[in-house]
Amino acid sequence: MSIGRKLNSLPAFWLVLSIPAILLVRGYWTGDIIAMDMLHPTGEFSARFMILALIITPLSVIFGNRRWIGWLMKRRRSFGLAAFGYGMLHLVFYVIDMEALKPILAEFWAPGIWTGWAALMLFVPLAITSNNASMRWLKQGWKRLQRLAYAAALLTLAHWLLIHDGIGGALAHFIPLLLLELLRGIIIYARRNNDMKQQDSLQTEQVWRK
Repeated sequence: MSIGRKLNSLPAFWLVLSIPAILLVRGYWTGDIIAMDMLHPTGEFSARFMILALIITPLSVIFGNRRWIGWLMKRRRSFGLAAFGYGMLHLVFYVIDMEALKPILAEFWAPGIWTGWAALMLFVPLAITSNNASMRWLKQGWKRLQRLAYAAALLTLAHWLLIHDGIGGALAHFIPLLLLELLRGIIIYARRNNDMKQQDSLQTEQVWRK
């Protein structure tokens, strides 16, 4: 395998995705970063990779069959699994920062907390079934299951907005996803409407021929 192919391989891509985690954990291990300061970056990286995984579908609808779209499609699962991995890292350092079960349970039902737990719980079945074997076993149900990612995204947004004082960071990450999804919906509606008009025209033409 050539150097170019090795650098463009999925293992190399996974290494790139893991670099922030490696640097963060190293900083914590050496004492340069405390557990509380690990929460914000791990949570942000989880949200970013989730958004990257979600925007690939609207991009494919908007831009069609392009080479770079195909490249992203092959790595969509990697983005999703990375989002889950950083979410788990976020949880680990949250537990370390809280130090005990009692304070965790005491604030569990706070809106900014349970939304984060709910988002992570939705990620669990998505991560477990993110493989070819699950796709074959679940068939059409696999796509329905993957739609939980949108609910997880909404919960992640709510968690981010409720935990932090400012809304700028959260909106800067999620508004592009919202705009792309809206554009995707408009394009799909326009295509369906055009297809219906063509079918009606064809049926009218067939009636006149009779």
